[in-house]
Amino acid sequence: MIHKEVTIGVSARHIHLSQEHVELLFGKGYELTEMKPLSQPGQYAANETVAVVGPKGTFAKVRILGPARKQTQLEVSRTDAFALGVNPPVRESGDTKGSAGIMLQGPAGEVTIEEGVIVAARHIHFHTSDAERFGISDKQSLRVRFAGERGVVFENVVARVSEQYALDMHIDTDEANAAGVKNGDKAEIID
Repeated sequence: MIHKEVTIGVSARHIHLSQEHVELLFGKGYELTEMKPLSQPGQYAANETVAVVGPKGTFAKVRILGPARKQTQLEVSRTDAFALGVNPPVRESGDTKGSAGIMLQGPAGEVTIEEGVIVAARHIHFHTSDAERFGISDKQSLRVRFAGERGVVFENVVARVSEQYALDMHIDTDEANAAGVKNGDKAEIID
């Protein structure tokens, strides 16, 4: 039997911007600049941040993750959503239809998005070879055991399979804090 171990990455609030919104917030022709690479190939934390303004609260410096995407998407935890005064759905990245909206402020302007705020569904990125080795298919729902001091089994973990991914599990800060998970901790896929 194969031991199906995965590294956990804790995903703090962040935003993905379309190039159109990058330019509206930072200026015409502006390109994001890389601060540090992330676990997924080609992805990075940008030097740039934006203010996120909700009906109840504001986060002054929300990190942008690059490169620019085809649509703008803000990913927050449920606690963040309460602080902002929005009620985003739990969704897979990219599934923003009918989700909450928010105002974004940058040094060159502001943008109000009508939808695009989500609580990201917990998920595991699988490179195709890892998925084959573990016998896992794209969009499969998994259970993952974290055996730390506050051991927990995460249910409904979405498998995302692509040649472009590196094996890595993502949970948000609320989930990590509740279970005592830190970046780099290991967990086991149990089914």
